[in-house]
Amino acid sequence: MIQIIKWMVILLLTTLSMFAQDTFSNKKGSQYKFTLLKDLEATPIENQNRTGTCWSFSALSYMESEIIRLGNKPVNLSEMYVVRNAYIGKAVNFLRMDGRFNFGQGGAFHDIPWVIRRYGIVPESAYMGLNYGYDKHNHNEMEGALEAMLKSFVKKPQNHKLTANWKKAFTEVVDAYLGDLPDNVEEFTFDVDGVLYNPKSYAKHLGLNMDDYISITSYTHHPFYSKFVLEVPDNWALQSSYNLPLDEFMEVMEHAIDKGYTFAWGADVSEKGFSAKDALAIVPADPNTIQEKGKDKEFFSGVGKEKVSNAFVKPVKERWVTQEERQKAFDEQTTTDDHGMHVTGMVKDQNGTKYFIVKNSWGTKYNERDGYFYASFPYVRYKTMNIMIHKDALSDSIKKKLGIK
Repeated sequence: MIQIIKWMVILLLTTLSMFAQDTFSNKKGSQYKFTLLKDLEATPIENQNRTGTCWSFSALSYMESEIIRLGNKPVNLSEMYVVRNAYIGKAVNFLRMDGRFNFGQGGAFHDIPWVIRRYGIVPESAYMGLNYGYDKHNHNEMEGALEAMLKSFVKKPQNHKLTANWKKAFTEVVDAYLGDLPDNVEEFTFDVDGVLYNPKSYAKHLGLNMDDYISITSYTHHPFYSKFVLEVPDNWALQSSYNLPLDEFMEVMEHAIDKGYTFAWGADVSEKGFSAKDALAIVPADPNTIQEKGKDKEFFSGVGKEKVSNAFVKPVKERWVTQEERQKAFDEQTTTDDHGMHVTGMVKDQNGTKYFIVKNSWGTKYNERDGYFYASFPYVRYKTMNIMIHKDALSDSIKKKLGIK
């Protein structure tokens, strides 16, 4: 009970500190004046540190908000439990594809349903994923070891075939870094509020139906209102997304927030107009006004450079991105699958431009908004790869067009 009260106090204080004023800004000295339109509940920000596991942090943050939306008490789910099981799934696919497939730290939102359906889920207290003497996540050494193993296995050096032991050897390396787990997940038990669970019974206890969660995107190289496998390297599980025209895609996101649904947001964050330190993601009509300084010494993703521009201290005219421009950026690969985040609300500035409130997974100290930032609608139109969302967040008309019941 004490833990529950602590989490509720943290949630309340975070909201009060961010949105206590009638208007607020992205940072001290800025002329941006934001008015809050919608602020939905989310659990405290965590730090993926120097790992490429944003997909797990953001998607589980989203699931934690879903648990709250459904009227249940807040929980802190284990990102590394999902990462651990996904690493093994990636290895299987890598070898089935004879090494002509992606393997790495990255992943996709639908990896969370993929894992939960097969292995359940656990609270972070039951599986921290820090079995290598660090207090923060860093997978560089582990990834190097795992990749070397897979490159050896794919050559089939033993009688030109894989032995039955490769998976056990691979899993033991993963567990050496992240923490040992039994082969049968039902033998992994842990206590939550005096009740003994295993990963599958805990997933059932949380009340989330993985069939309710869908991925949506917007690209013209596949028919609208159909499903297709989004062609990005981190989609190792080859899961499908629904395809909507851009205007309807934006309507889905805004409608969801209005109706009290958050969503997981996958986007390219390599644009000049993305500045985590300034708590803004924008598409200035003239991007040449933004200058980058120095090197990123902190963030794994390499987007933490200092950026200098009046656009981050005063609203500027933004470019309204068309479906064709969005597609061109994807085809030319200037829009790539960079980062997974969690959209928890919406604001507007003094000019009426709307922005989504974005919860990141880089800790709370890198900007003045406690780790959150604001992504303008033009930026979201341009650089969104896909979202994961509850199907009931969609309007009836969109559901009908997509054939969703």
